[in-house]
Amino acid sequence: MATQVLWFRRDLRLTDHAALLAAASAAGDDGVVPLFVLDPALLRPSGAPRVAFLLRSLRALDADLRRHGPGLVVRSGRPEDVLPEFVAEAGAEAVHVSADFGPYGAERDRRVEDVLEVPLVRTGSPYAVAPGRVLTGGGTPYRVFTPFLKAWLAHGWRAPAASDAGATVWRGLPSEGIPDDPDLDGTVLPEAGEAAAHGAWSEFLDRLPDYAQERDRPDLDSTSRLSAYLKIGAIHPRTLLADLGPDDTTYRAELAWREFYADVLHHQPESARSSLHPELDGLPWAGGDLLAERLAAWAEGRTGYPLVDAGMRQLRAEGWMHNRVRMLVASFLVKDLKVEWRHGARHFMTRLVDGDLASNQHGWQWTAGCGTDASPYFRIFNPVTQSRRFDPSGDYIRRWVPELRDLGPKEIHEPWRAGPPDGYPAPIVDHGEERASALAAYDELRRGR
Repeated sequence: MATQVLWFRRDLRLTDHAALLAAASAAGDDGVVPLFVLDPALLRPSGAPRVAFLLRSLRALDADLRRHGPGLVVRSGRPEDVLPEFVAEAGAEAVHVSADFGPYGAERDRRVEDVLEVPLVRTGSPYAVAPGRVLTGGGTPYRVFTPFLKAWLAHGWRAPAASDAGATVWRGLPSEGIPDDPDLDGTVLPEAGEAAAHGAWSEFLDRLPDYAQERDRPDLDSTSRLSAYLKIGAIHPRTLLADLGPDDTTYRAELAWREFYADVLHHQPESARSSLHPELDGLPWAGGDLLAERLAAWAEGRTGYPLVDAGMRQLRAEGWMHNRVRMLVASFLVKDLKVEWRHGARHFMTRLVDGDLASNQHGWQWTAGCGTDASPYFRIFNPVTQSRRFDPSGDYIRRWVPELRDLGPKEIHEPWRAGPPDGYPAPIVDHGEERASALAAYDELRRGR
């Protein structure tokens, strides 16, 4: 046995941690050195909410480690520069990681492996079923969710890993420390750390029986809000799946969507930036001053459509948005405002605390009609119909759009009919007209192929 390095990435926890279990087993009494590398290539494009939540999660992990020995060792720089020096400093015989299947992470790990003189040992991943494991009968990746879900369920997953931080011998080395949070400009983030993740999960289990019926209601506290914890790895999806019963099919399927999109990105890494159906890039998109004006109105929550504006203001305030509203605001930007999906996806990745490349980019493409959906472009969300159906009393709108708080449950969904209150804009576009023009443009594009 010999000293091992455990390089934390998207797995900032100590329980249900397969790589920790492997490192502890290989190290024995020679100890495991816990390391996190502040990689500028990942920090630069991340928005302040995501960076702040990462730093807070690192502080929580450091505190958890100090209950068992030395704390987290933090170093800055390119991993391929940091890891060889760190391994020599620690006298380690291996570096243990949870496998990363993202485009950047996979390439980064190949670069690190090329320069390390010790093995880079991959054990586990951020997913219940690692990307690439679920294939069609012909050995090809799935392109549509429903058949993927059936195969994913049939494949199954391991039980939670029996990692034990208390039984692990930890070794310390000098650390640079964890930087201060960036300026959040008023955004309020969820509590960080593994304990907070498990607390949120425990609270949600009480609401789980109503999840299938209420999950599309942004006015109700009906979702788990675990997306940020899953993104950072403060809790593993395998832990959640182990607590689900046979009737919890809807929530299980929501976890599968995350794994489906990770699988799509693994097989087609170019889809992080490019449309899965690039022919739709030829639609007429807003440009120049019109693009800037429409994108700003949408981002600031002043489109004149209450549910759209409520969602965008929630995003600015919390770094999070209800999933039903995410689909609506994405559809509105692309189909009503004629803004190409990449602009919206980029804004989300800047503002979201749970910004996950695979889920974000492919969620946007699904809504825009250029992604994995089998009948893509014809789905155009009506912002008024969605508002009446999923926020029937207008409580969600009133919370985030105070200009409309005095309106009744009928008027609040279409405030322009009686003249919008002072300070609230008239609709930026007419939805009916924009829907018709979007479909006409799509028909023209198809005929021109």
